Amino acid sequence: MKEFELIHRFFDGVGPWRDDVRLGVGDDCALLRVPAGKELAVTIDTLVEGVHFHQGADPESLGHKALAVNLSDLAAMGAEPAWATLALTLPGADPHWLAAFSRGFSRLAAAYHVQLVGGDTTRGPLTISVQAHGFVTAGRALRRDGARPGDLVYVTGTLGDAGLALRGIEDIPAPAGCLPYLQSRLQRPSPRLGEGRALAGLAGAAIDISDGLISDLGHICEASGLGARLELERLPRSPAGQAWLDETGDWSLLLSSGDDYELCVTVPPGRQPEVERLAAGFECGLTRIGVMEPRPGIRCLRADGTELEKPSRGYEHFSS
Repeated sequence: MKEFELIHRFFDGVGPWRDDVRLGVGDDCALLRVPAGKELAVTIDTLVEGVHFHQGADPESLGHKALAVNLSDLAAMGAEPAWATLALTLPGADPHWLAAFSRGFSRLAAAYHVQLVGGDTTRGPLTISVQAHGFVTAGRALRRDGARPGDLVYVTGTLGDAGLALRGIEDIPAPAGCLPYLQSRLQRPSPRLGEGRALAGLAGAAIDISDGLISDLGHICEASGLGARLELERLPRSPAGQAWLDETGDWSLLLSSGDDYELCVTVPPGRQPEVERLAAGFECGLTRIGVMEPRPGIRCLRADGTELEKPSRGYEHFSS
C-alpha cells in the first residue's frame, strides 16, 4: 500500500467535520479558523514502541491513547479540543493494524468533536506523534505558574491504577480480579476535559498527571516558586490501589506511577466551597490531598504526622 493510498483509506474524514476547518487532510497545510475572543492551545505528544507501549500492543487501544494523552494536556489548560494532526512512523503498511488504530483514534475524536486535519506517514520503528489544538477563553487558561501559598491541592479520579497495570504486564501480580479494569485505565485513559473546563477561572494552577503525582505537582511547585504538603491518607485510590497498599504499604505506587492522566489543580481557599459544590457533579470525583506552602519541595505526611522520606519523582526521559 502506497503512502497516499494509506492516508486516504484510513485517515480521510477522521472525526466530525467542523465549520472552523476551511481545509483539512490532503493539502500541504490545513486552513483553520480560531474563534474571536479565544486563544489557541497547542500540545504534542509522541508514543514510541518499547518506551511508552509494549511490542504487540492492541492497535485500537493505541489509537485511543495517542489522542487521549494530548486531550489530557488540553484538559489541564481548561481548553476545549478542536483539531488534531497525526504523524505515524510504521515498520510496514499492515491494513489490519491500521484499520484498528484508526478505529480507536476516530471513536475518541468523535466523542470530543475533534477533527483530524493533517499529518504524515513514514517507514521506520513504530512511533506515533499527535498534535492537538483547542480553544480557551482569552486570559482564562489554567497554567502551572498560578499557584499561591495556602492554595489547596486537588486531584481528579484515582491514582496508581495505570502503574498497577504495568506491574501486571511485567508479571508482578495485581490484586485478584482487577486486571481488566487496570488495563483499561492504562490503555484507554479518559481525558478530563469537562472537569478542566469547569475548573478554568476557579483553580489557580493545573497540570495533568502523566509522569506521576510527585513529578507533575513538582512542575507546578517549580513554576510557582513554592512547595507542597500532601496528606498520604487523602490520596484517592481504587479498590485495586487500596488492596496493593494494604498488602505492600508502598505509597510510591500512588505518588510516582505515570499514565494516570488525572488532573492536579490548586485552588485558592476562598474558592473551596464553590469548587467542591462543582465537583459533586464530577463522575470521576475530585479529592483534596494537600496544600501549597512557601517551603520548597514536596512533603508527604502519614496519618501520624511523620514524613515519608524521599518519594520517587516518577518517570523522566533521559534520567540516569
